Amino acid sequence: MFVSDNSIKALKKYFLSSLTDCFSEREIKTITKHVIVQRFNFDETQYLLSNELRLSESDLLYFRSIVKRLQKNEPLQYVLGNALFYGINLNIDSRALIPRPETEELVQWVEETLEPGSHNILDICSGSGCIALALKSVFNDSYVLGVDVSDVALNLANENAITNNLKLDFQYCDVLNESMARFANFNVWISNPPYIPVKDKPQMNANVLNFEPHMALFVEDEDAILFYKKIGENAIAYLPSEGFLFFEIHEEYHEAVLKLLEIQGFVNIQLRKDLQGKPRMVRAQKPKFTS
Repeated sequence: MFVSDNSIKALKKYFLSSLTDCFSEREIKTITKHVIVQRFNFDETQYLLSNELRLSESDLLYFRSIVKRLQKNEPLQYVLGNALFYGINLNIDSRALIPRPETEELVQWVEETLEPGSHNILDICSGSGCIALALKSVFNDSYVLGVDVSDVALNLANENAITNNLKLDFQYCDVLNESMARFANFNVWISNPPYIPVKDKPQMNANVLNFEPHMALFVEDEDAILFYKKIGENAIAYLPSEGFLFFEIHEEYHEAVLKLLEIQGFVNIQLRKDLQGKPRMVRAQKPKFTS
């Protein structure tokens, strides 16, 4: 594999030569480091000093398989089976979307908004459970529930809860076709629903299109904000007085979502941009009840 030199130094060169057609040199270096660190459980110092370490035959087979999967555009997180999200190490595979950095920013906004203490938090379209798990880790005294229409995603979310020793619940819920009245005791609703119109498929990367679950990504072109309509309708009906609703949104539909929430009767509607300057998050409140 590495000619006569089965060292980590040679492994790094192998990754670079094998993945040049798929990634930039900077990306390859990051991927290589991530793979090696995970394989050997290295800390930063051990990694820096590892160049002359000799690799076993099982190591060589492992790294070969990693490269082959990456060459087929399979996302690194699926290849490794995990991803770090808001300080939590998640099991990640094709049952759910790979958590994105902007979703961490949404979680941070929730953390900034809520007072310390106990809350009832509902994560809608929970997927891997990343949002629910992150919020449970921050608001440990709160009751957190994640809901999703995908049974396999719910299984993954439950696995992540067990792995991270976090006590929260995950349940089936088809938000497009059923009432959410049973969640009326939750004072915080948060959702990162499907929001990419089908027409955007040709512009998307192969590693997303070929591996991540389409039901968690796409909506029909003629009603791209369908999930926001349905969740908003339920939230304005069942959120407690002054309860919060948080959304991650498609940058091109932020004006439509803001207008929708205004029409539905929410107040204190705010838009937030992500670290790349794109409008990607919305926060709104149900009005205060008046006698």
